[in-house]
Amino acid sequence: MTETLPARSSGSRRAMGAARALDADGFRRALAVHAAGVVVITAQSRSVPVGLTATSFSSVSLDPPLVSFYVDRSSTTWPALRAADHFAVNVLASDQAELASRFARKDVDRFAEPTRWRPGPLGAPLLQDVSAHLICLPHETVDVGDHILVVGLVAEARVHGQGRPLLYHQGRFGRFIAHPEERA
Repeated sequence: MTETLPARSSGSRRAMGAARALDADGFRRALAVHAAGVVVITAQSRSVPVGLTATSFSSVSLDPPLVSFYVDRSSTTWPALRAADHFAVNVLASDQAELASRFARKDVDRFAEPTRWRPGPLGAPLLQDVSAHLICLPHETVDVGDHILVVGLVAEARVHGQGRPLLYHQGRFGRFIAHPEERA
């Protein structure tokens, strides 16, 4: 049995056309008002540590335990990450903005001093002093627009601290400040 989708009205087609006409800068400005958590994705590829900063990290599923992030198709780090048999998600703490910036830069040895790291149980670099590590096996990748959606199956998760997370908002890194709890 096939299901027929309703025809779009000319009004909805015009709305879709307007959405497609949105320029990249306008879209970027609109998305900048959304705060996002910051992680660094790391892997060992051909005996070389690789990594990148991601603000698109998200949980996907509890059963099985899946997480995701997006990477730009033009990323020079992506081919090495893709070749790795596993990767680590390093959840950054609020005082790690410099580390996030370092892993977002091009043409720099991201793992040189002052970056502090150690090899994880399967070899992926684990950054020190982060809030949590998730060790992931590649599960699926999907080409989506100018990015690649990467889904990982979480094989191991370790929480190291309950501190505040590093956030990315309006092109800058910042800290989360909780609202005071209301008392009844």
